[in-house]
Amino acid sequence: MSDERRTLDSLMSHLRMERDELKLKVHLAELDAKDEYARLSEKFDELTVQYDPIKNAVAESAENVVAALRLAAGEMSNGFQQIRKAIKEK
Repeated sequence: MSDERRTLDSLMSHLRMERDELKLKVHLAELDAKDEYARLSEKFDELTVQYDPIKNAVAESAENVVAALRLAAGEMSNGFQQIRKAIKEK
């Protein structure tokens, strides 16, 4: 076998291995993104249930609740950004 042929065979083997590794990583990233989306979607539903009764609450008691809602909303926003990032990386 010529050196060129060995070089090409080695290159193709390396590319095949990289492709297979990336295929697995993309699949796992998709699963992670789906899991994270499901978790955040559930958290959003819970947040909505908590928000509905307090949207008309008195300002004093609502301040603490609003702060907690902002914190939860920030966490979900960050989670959604992570999902977008995971999807873009594939």
